[in-house]
Amino acid sequence: MKTYTIGVDLGGTNIKAGLVDEVHHIVDSVSCKTNLPRPEHEVEAEIAALCSQLAQRAGLDMATQIESVGIGTPGSVNPHTGVVEFNANFGYRNWPLVSAMEKLLPCRVYIENDANAAAYGEYIAGAAQGAKYAIAVTLGTGIGGGIIIDGKIFSGFNSAGAEIGHTVIVKGGRPCMCGRRGCWEKYASARALAEDTLAAMEQHKDNIMWSYVHGDPARVNAKTAFDAMRAGDALGTQVVQNFVEYVACGLTNLINIFQPEIICIGGGVSKEGDTLLAPVQAVVDQEDYAREGMRRTKIVTAKLRNDAGIIGAAGLATQHQ
Repeated sequence: MKTYTIGVDLGGTNIKAGLVDEVHHIVDSVSCKTNLPRPEHEVEAEIAALCSQLAQRAGLDMATQIESVGIGTPGSVNPHTGVVEFNANFGYRNWPLVSAMEKLLPCRVYIENDANAAAYGEYIAGAAQGAKYAIAVTLGTGIGGGIIIDGKIFSGFNSAGAEIGHTVIVKGGRPCMCGRRGCWEKYASARALAEDTLAAMEQHKDNIMWSYVHGDPARVNAKTAFDAMRAGDALGTQVVQNFVEYVACGLTNLINIFQPEIICIGGGVSKEGDTLLAPVQAVVDQEDYAREGMRRTKIVTAKLRNDAGIIGAAGLATQHQ
Protein backbone atom coordinates (compact mmCIF):
# COMPACT_ATOMS: atom_id res chain seq x y z
CA MET A 1 0.00 0.00 0.00
CA LYS A 2 1.29 3.45 -0.89
CA THR A 3 1.91 5.84 1.96
CA TYR A 4 1.20 9.54 1.90
CA THR A 5 1.94 12.60 3.95
CA ILE A 6 0.59 16.14 3.71
CA GLY A 7 2.78 19.21 3.66
CA VAL A 8 1.43 22.66 4.49
CA ASP A 9 3.17 25.90 3.54
CA LEU A 10 1.62 28.54 5.80
CA GLY A 11 2.24 31.97 4.33
CA GLY A 12 1.06 35.46 5.13
CA THR A 13 -0.93 35.62 1.88
CA ASN A 14 -1.80 32.01 1.09
CA ILE A 15 -2.03 28.64 2.84
CA LYS A 16 -0.90 25.89 0.47
CA ALA A 17 -1.20 22.19 1.16
CA GLY A 18 0.01 19.23 -0.87
CA LEU A 19 -0.51 15.48 -0.79
CA VAL A 20 2.96 13.96 -1.09
CA ASP A 21 3.81 10.35 -1.90
CA GLU A 22 6.67 8.23 -0.59
CA VAL A 23 9.09 9.43 -3.30
CA HIS A 24 8.41 13.09 -2.46
CA HIS A 25 6.18 13.87 -5.43
CA ILE A 26 3.25 16.23 -4.94
CA VAL A 27 0.21 14.22 -6.05
CA ASP A 28 -2.32 16.99 -5.55
CA SER A 29 -2.39 20.44 -4.01
CA VAL A 30 -4.96 22.95 -2.77
CA SER A 31 -4.74 26.44 -1.35
CA CYS A 32 -6.73 29.26 0.17
CA LYS A 33 -6.15 32.85 1.25
CA THR A 34 -4.73 33.32 4.73
CA ASN A 35 -6.93 36.39 5.23
CA LEU A 36 -4.96 37.98 8.04
CA PRO A 37 -5.51 39.34 10.58
CA ARG A 38 -7.70 36.75 12.25
CA PRO A 39 -7.52 34.52 15.34
CA GLU A 40 -5.43 31.38 15.51
CA HIS A 41 -8.37 28.97 15.64
CA GLU A 42 -9.61 30.17 12.24
CA VAL A 43 -6.22 29.51 10.63
CA GLU A 44 -6.14 26.08 12.27
CA ALA A 45 -9.56 25.29 10.85
CA GLU A 46 -8.46 26.36 7.35
CA ILE A 47 -5.42 24.07 7.52
CA ALA A 48 -7.54 21.13 8.68
CA ALA A 49 -10.07 21.78 5.91
CA LEU A 50 -7.35 21.79 3.24
CA CYS A 51 -5.92 18.52 4.57
CA SER A 52 -9.34 16.88 4.60
CA GLN A 53 -10.01 18.15 1.08
CA LEU A 54 -6.80 16.57 -0.19
CA ALA A 55 -7.62 13.21 1.39
CA GLN A 56 -11.15 13.23 0.02
CA ARG A 57 -10.03 14.10 -3.50
CA ALA A 58 -7.58 11.20 -3.44
CA GLY A 59 -10.07 8.79 -1.90
CA LEU A 60 -7.89 8.34 1.19
CA ASP A 61 -8.85 7.89 4.81
CA MET A 62 -7.09 10.53 6.94
CA ALA A 63 -6.84 8.24 9.97
CA THR A 64 -5.30 5.21 8.26
CA GLN A 65 -3.74 6.34 4.99
CA ILE A 66 -2.17 9.70 5.85
CA GLU A 67 0.92 9.07 7.97
CA SER A 68 1.41 12.65 9.14
CA VAL A 69 0.90 16.32 8.42
CA GLY A 70 3.84 18.72 8.45
CA ILE A 71 3.46 22.49 8.63
CA GLY A 72 6.07 25.05 7.66
CA THR A 73 5.27 28.39 9.29
CA PRO A 74 7.02 31.73 9.55
CA GLY A 75 8.36 32.76 12.92
CA SER A 76 10.30 31.35 15.82
CA VAL A 77 9.21 27.72 15.87
CA ASN A 78 9.98 25.06 18.48
CA PRO A 79 9.45 21.73 16.71
CA HIS A 80 10.03 19.80 19.94
CA THR A 81 7.24 21.44 21.92
CA GLY A 82 5.04 22.06 18.88
CA VAL A 83 4.75 25.75 19.72
CA VAL A 84 5.20 28.75 17.43
CA GLU A 85 6.78 31.04 19.99
CA PHE A 86 6.45 34.19 17.91
CA ASN A 87 5.12 34.91 14.43
CA ALA A 88 5.46 38.61 13.68
CA ASN A 89 3.56 38.46 10.38
CA PHE A 90 0.54 36.82 12.02
CA GLY A 91 0.81 38.58 15.36
CA TYR A 92 0.72 35.28 17.27
CA ARG A 93 2.73 34.48 20.40
CA ASN A 94 3.15 31.07 22.03
CA TRP A 95 0.81 29.43 19.54
CA PRO A 96 0.41 25.71 20.44
CA LEU A 97 -0.05 24.76 16.81
CA VAL A 98 0.68 21.02 17.04
CA SER A 99 -1.69 20.31 19.92
CA ALA A 100 -4.41 22.39 18.26
CA MET A 101 -4.03 20.60 14.92
CA GLU A 102 -3.91 17.13 16.47
CA LYS A 103 -7.35 17.86 17.95
CA LEU A 104 -8.61 18.56 14.44
CA LEU A 105 -6.78 15.83 12.51
CA PRO A 106 -6.56 12.07 13.19
CA CYS A 107 -2.81 11.83 12.59
CA ARG A 108 0.51 13.11 13.90
CA VAL A 109 1.39 16.74 13.17
CA TYR A 110 4.88 18.25 12.96
CA ILE A 111 5.93 21.88 12.58
CA GLU A 112 9.05 23.72 11.51
CA ASN A 113 10.09 27.19 10.47
CA ASP A 114 9.09 27.69 6.83
CA ALA A 115 12.62 28.46 5.60
CA ASN A 116 13.93 25.35 7.34
CA ALA A 117 11.15 23.28 5.80
CA ALA A 118 12.03 24.59 2.33
CA ALA A 119 15.70 23.78 2.90
CA TYR A 120 14.74 20.28 3.96
CA GLY A 121 12.65 19.94 0.80
CA GLU A 122 15.69 20.76 -1.34
CA TYR A 123 17.68 18.25 0.70
CA ILE A 124 15.29 15.31 0.34
CA ALA A 125 14.05 15.93 -3.21
CA GLY A 126 15.76 18.91 -4.82
CA ALA A 127 19.13 20.38 -5.68
CA ALA A 128 20.75 19.33 -2.39
CA GLN A 129 19.78 15.66 -2.65
CA GLY A 130 22.62 13.40 -1.53
CA ALA A 131 24.51 16.10 0.38
CA LYS A 132 25.12 15.66 4.11
CA TYR A 133 25.83 19.36 4.55
CA ALA A 134 23.69 21.87 2.67
CA ILE A 135 22.35 25.40 2.97
CA ALA A 136 19.32 26.84 1.21
CA VAL A 137 19.19 30.62 0.74
CA THR A 138 16.09 32.46 -0.44
CA LEU A 139 16.60 35.93 -1.89
CA GLY A 140 13.14 37.41 -1.49
CA THR A 141 11.62 40.31 0.40
CA GLY A 142 14.25 39.47 2.99
CA ILE A 143 16.81 36.67 3.01
CA GLY A 144 15.64 33.38 4.43
CA GLY A 145 17.76 30.35 5.02
CA GLY A 146 17.89 26.80 6.22
CA ILE A 147 20.92 24.74 7.22
CA ILE A 148 21.21 20.97 6.98
CA ILE A 149 23.96 19.24 8.98
CA ASP A 150 24.32 15.46 8.82
CA GLY A 151 20.87 15.28 7.27
CA LYS A 152 19.23 17.18 10.11
CA ILE A 153 17.78 20.69 10.22
CA PHE A 154 20.05 22.92 12.30
CA SER A 155 18.22 25.56 14.30
CA GLY A 156 20.28 26.02 17.45
CA PHE A 157 19.46 25.16 21.05
CA ASN A 158 16.49 27.56 21.08
CA SER A 159 15.12 26.79 17.59
CA ALA A 160 15.91 30.35 16.46
CA GLY A 161 19.02 29.61 14.42
CA ALA A 162 19.74 30.10 10.71
CA GLU A 163 18.56 33.73 10.59
CA ILE A 164 21.23 34.25 7.98
CA GLY A 165 19.64 37.41 6.58
CA HIS A 166 20.44 39.14 9.86
CA THR A 167 24.18 38.63 9.75
CA VAL A 168 25.90 42.00 9.30
CA ILE A 169 28.01 42.60 6.18
CA VAL A 170 28.31 46.41 6.53
CA LYS A 171 29.04 47.53 10.09
CA GLY A 172 26.87 50.53 10.95
CA GLY A 173 25.11 50.22 7.59
CA ARG A 174 21.48 50.41 6.61
CA PRO A 175 18.96 50.04 9.46
CA CYS A 176 17.13 46.73 9.53
CA MET A 177 13.75 45.88 11.04
CA CYS A 178 15.51 43.43 13.37
CA GLY A 179 17.14 46.36 15.17
CA ARG A 180 20.65 45.94 13.78
CA ARG A 181 22.36 47.94 11.03
CA GLY A 182 24.01 46.58 7.90
CA CYS A 183 22.25 43.20 7.75
CA TRP A 184 22.84 41.06 4.68
CA GLU A 185 19.18 41.21 3.64
CA LYS A 186 19.34 45.02 3.46
CA TYR A 187 21.84 44.65 0.60
CA ALA A 188 21.32 41.27 -1.07
CA SER A 189 17.57 40.58 -0.98
CA ALA A 190 15.30 41.07 -3.98
CA ARG A 191 13.77 44.06 -2.20
CA ALA A 192 17.21 45.59 -1.63
CA LEU A 193 18.08 45.13 -5.30
CA ALA A 194 14.87 46.88 -6.36
CA GLU A 195 15.53 49.73 -3.89
CA ASP A 196 19.13 50.14 -5.08
CA THR A 197 17.96 50.09 -8.69
CA LEU A 198 15.44 52.86 -8.05
CA ALA A 199 18.00 54.93 -6.13
CA ALA A 200 20.38 54.73 -9.09
CA MET A 201 17.58 55.63 -11.50
CA GLU A 202 16.60 58.65 -9.40
CA GLN A 203 20.13 60.00 -9.87
CA HIS A 204 19.97 59.42 -13.64
CA LYS A 205 16.58 60.58 -14.90
CA ASP A 206 17.49 59.88 -18.51
CA ASN A 207 18.48 56.25 -17.96
CA ILE A 208 16.96 53.51 -20.12
CA MET A 209 15.49 51.77 -17.08
CA TRP A 210 12.84 54.48 -16.81
CA SER A 211 11.44 53.30 -20.14
CA TYR A 212 11.28 49.73 -18.82
CA VAL A 213 8.93 50.81 -16.03
CA HIS A 214 7.04 53.40 -18.15
CA GLY A 215 8.23 56.15 -15.84
CA ASP A 216 6.55 54.58 -12.80
CA PRO A 217 8.89 54.06 -9.82
CA ALA A 218 6.45 51.55 -8.33
CA ARG A 219 7.14 49.18 -11.23
CA VAL A 220 10.86 48.88 -10.49
CA ASN A 221 11.69 45.34 -9.38
CA ALA A 222 14.60 42.96 -8.98
CA LYS A 223 14.62 42.21 -12.72
CA THR A 224 14.90 45.82 -13.91
CA ALA A 225 18.68 46.20 -13.52
CA PHE A 226 19.35 42.75 -14.99
CA ASP A 227 17.30 43.67 -18.08
CA ALA A 228 19.27 46.90 -18.44
CA MET A 229 22.56 45.04 -18.07
CA ARG A 230 21.56 42.63 -20.83
CA ALA A 231 20.85 45.66 -23.03
CA GLY A 232 24.37 46.95 -22.39
CA ASP A 233 23.39 49.77 -20.03
CA ALA A 234 26.30 50.86 -17.82
CA LEU A 235 24.13 51.95 -14.87
CA GLY A 236 22.16 48.71 -14.77
CA THR A 237 25.42 46.78 -15.04
CA GLN A 238 26.88 48.65 -12.06
CA VAL A 239 23.78 47.99 -9.94
CA VAL A 240 23.98 44.28 -10.74
CA GLN A 241 27.72 44.16 -10.03
CA ASN A 242 27.14 45.73 -6.61
CA PHE A 243 24.39 43.23 -5.91
CA VAL A 244 26.64 40.34 -6.92
CA GLU A 245 29.31 41.55 -4.46
CA TYR A 246 26.77 41.73 -1.65
CA VAL A 247 25.36 38.28 -2.37
CA ALA A 248 28.85 36.81 -2.61
CA CYS A 249 29.93 38.41 0.66
CA GLY A 250 27.17 36.73 2.64
CA LEU A 251 27.62 33.39 0.88
CA THR A 252 31.35 33.43 1.57
CA ASN A 253 30.62 34.01 5.25
CA LEU A 254 28.32 30.98 5.27
CA ILE A 255 30.87 28.85 3.45
CA ASN A 256 33.68 29.84 5.80
CA ILE A 257 31.57 28.90 8.83
CA PHE A 258 29.87 25.71 7.62
CA GLN A 259 31.76 24.53 4.49
CA PRO A 260 28.61 22.92 3.06
CA GLU A 261 28.76 20.67 0.04
CA ILE A 262 26.15 22.78 -1.69
CA ILE A 263 24.28 26.06 -1.37
CA CYS A 264 20.92 26.27 -3.15
CA ILE A 265 19.77 29.75 -4.13
CA GLY A 266 16.03 30.31 -4.36
CA GLY A 267 13.65 33.25 -4.56
CA GLY A 268 12.61 35.27 -7.57
CA VAL A 269 16.12 36.58 -8.31
CA SER A 270 17.36 33.00 -8.70
CA LYS A 271 15.47 32.86 -12.02
CA GLU A 272 18.41 34.82 -13.44
CA GLY A 273 20.33 31.54 -13.28
CA ASP A 274 23.95 31.72 -14.34
CA THR A 275 23.61 35.43 -15.09
CA LEU A 276 23.61 35.82 -11.31
CA LEU A 277 25.35 32.70 -10.06
CA ALA A 278 28.37 32.68 -12.38
CA PRO A 279 29.71 36.09 -11.23
CA VAL A 280 28.75 35.28 -7.62
CA GLN A 281 30.73 32.03 -7.84
CA ALA A 282 33.69 33.93 -9.29
CA VAL A 283 33.79 36.29 -6.31
CA VAL A 284 33.35 33.45 -3.81
CA ASP A 285 36.17 31.53 -5.52
CA GLN A 286 38.49 34.44 -4.74
CA GLU A 287 37.40 34.86 -1.12
CA ASP A 288 36.47 31.41 0.21
CA TYR A 289 38.96 30.43 2.91
CA ALA A 290 39.18 26.88 1.49
CA ARG A 291 39.79 28.12 -2.06
CA GLU A 292 43.05 26.17 -2.36
CA GLY A 293 41.35 22.88 -1.43
CA MET A 294 40.29 20.14 -3.80
CA ARG A 295 36.71 20.06 -2.50
CA ARG A 296 34.71 23.24 -2.93
CA THR A 297 31.17 24.32 -2.13
CA LYS A 298 28.86 24.31 -5.17
CA ILE A 299 26.45 27.22 -5.56
CA VAL A 300 23.38 26.22 -7.57
CA THR A 301 19.84 27.33 -8.28
CA ALA A 302 17.22 25.72 -6.06
CA LYS A 303 15.30 23.06 -7.94
CA LEU A 304 11.92 22.83 -6.24
CA ARG A 305 11.13 26.56 -6.15
CA ASN A 306 7.58 27.07 -4.78
CA ASP A 307 7.15 23.35 -4.01
CA ALA A 308 10.10 23.17 -1.59
CA GLY A 309 8.09 24.24 1.43
CA ILE A 310 5.33 21.68 0.87
CA ILE A 311 7.72 18.79 0.17
CA GLY A 312 9.96 19.69 3.10
CA ALA A 313 7.03 20.04 5.48
CA ALA A 314 5.59 16.73 4.33
CA GLY A 315 8.88 15.04 5.21
CA LEU A 316 9.22 16.50 8.71
CA ALA A 317 8.28 13.23 10.41
CA THR A 318 11.68 11.84 9.44
CA GLN A 319 13.33 14.59 11.53
CA HIS A 320 11.70 13.08 14.62
CA GLN A 321 12.66 9.45 14.06
